[in-house]
Amino acid sequence: MFWLRVMRAISMAVGRGPSRIVVYGIALYFVLAASAARRASRSYLERSLGRKVTWRDLYRHVLTFASTVHDRFYLLNDRDDVFDVQCVGLPPESLAGSDGAEHGEGTQGAFLFGAHLGSFEVLRAAARWDAQGKVCVAMYPENARQINQALAAINPAAVSNIIALGKIDSILHIHQRLQEGAMVGILADRAVGAADQYVSLPFLGAPAQFPIGPFRLAAMMKQPVYFMAGLYRGGKRYEVHFELLSDFSDRAGKNREALMRELMLRYVATLERHCRAAPYNWFNFYDFWGDPQRDTA
Repeated sequence: MFWLRVMRAISMAVGRGPSRIVVYGIALYFVLAASAARRASRSYLERSLGRKVTWRDLYRHVLTFASTVHDRFYLLNDRDDVFDVQCVGLPPESLAGSDGAEHGEGTQGAFLFGAHLGSFEVLRAAARWDAQGKVCVAMYPENARQINQALAAINPAAVSNIIALGKIDSILHIHQRLQEGAMVGILADRAVGAADQYVSLPFLGAPAQFPIGPFRLAAMMKQPVYFMAGLYRGGKRYEVHFELLSDFSDRAGKNREALMRELMLRYVATLERHCRAAPYNWFNFYDFWGDPQRDTA
């Protein structure tokens, strides 16, 4: 937390360009020192790139991650003017309405299913294009605790947008936010709780374990589900992608388990497509094709 606050002070004082010099050094350090993350990076990049991976690829992968972390200092402090953010697909203003007209009566909000792909924080910049846009993130308690600490070090006001799952009132809180027209984001490539179940699905040429929890939650809430990815394209450029995966609000009476399975398959296929299109934006630095109960920090 101390070094986060130091880096925030430096970044906000001297600007993004000069403070990025430190980011290049940090990325080099982790490529050389973090052997487990380096092995995971190599394994993933060989799948997504379809070729032998070089040290340059490994460095670019870690540098992309470090760049998005550094950019959070600006995005979480309402400095989105620093960036060139392009919206690809459905514009943000159509994701959340104030009167329920977008997705039917009483279904004002939507789920945004992201992944550890690119930057979720850049959505805040895109959402400001729409005065009605509201964005919050739901995650399991341990991650919420860690993220809250990090966010507090960057901008304490950002903490209020985190919904901790696993509590008695978590579902009610999410339902309330959806009815208020909020976009509820979930990083659906990891479990929403320690007791979550997994399903093995083909991903980048091999079976990988994906958690059921986020998809079961979406089916239960009967809200539209969109795939969202804020891809870092180098320099100051980001692309925020939106794709409709399923609209549960229009599928009353259908088998919930079948709809959930269909949603998972669409999500994984969409995630794989974006991983191949922007391979260095994938930030799961552990053996994703191994045991999902292992360390996922």
